[in-house]
Amino acid sequence: MNREKTAFFTGHRALPQDNMAELRAQLYSAVGRLIHMGYDSFICGGAIGFDTEAALCVLAYREKFPNVRLILALPCRDQTQKWENLKSLNTYKHILGAADLVEYMQPFYTSDCMHIRNRWMADHSSVCLAYLTSQQGGTAYTFRYAQKKGLKAVNLAEGLVSEQLKIPNI
Repeated sequence: MNREKTAFFTGHRALPQDNMAELRAQLYSAVGRLIHMGYDSFICGGAIGFDTEAALCVLAYREKFPNVRLILALPCRDQTQKWENLKSLNTYKHILGAADLVEYMQPFYTSDCMHIRNRWMADHSSVCLAYLTSQQGGTAYTFRYAQKKGLKAVNLAEGLVSEQLKIPNI
């Protein structure tokens, strides 16, 4: 995995259902632009919400561009233990089975396994694609960590992906 051609995703678990079409369009546009720029590896954290949307987006692009890789960076092997939504579990299993590489940060849940996962994703990437609407919580921490590490950090909640990525429309 070449860090300079790798991007990662961070975002909230709860997404605005009344605005999902626009969010998906922004996500697909950003990933498409990165692929056009030569990015071929995309790291997802495996959570419900934005991580799931991002992983499904990468898998859709992989059908057109077989060199595109989905890497899952999972906080622990038992991360779905308390998930109750059957649809979310089935989608997670599909993504897990389709991933090109799965990295587990811890064998079991620990109080810091999410932070370890988030830092690992940033440490192995050059771009952070985020859906960030709050300056509190894990997504905000991860976005700031990526910025501090010098990554290009793009917040899809702010729109204007072409300007944030500094490339023309394709």
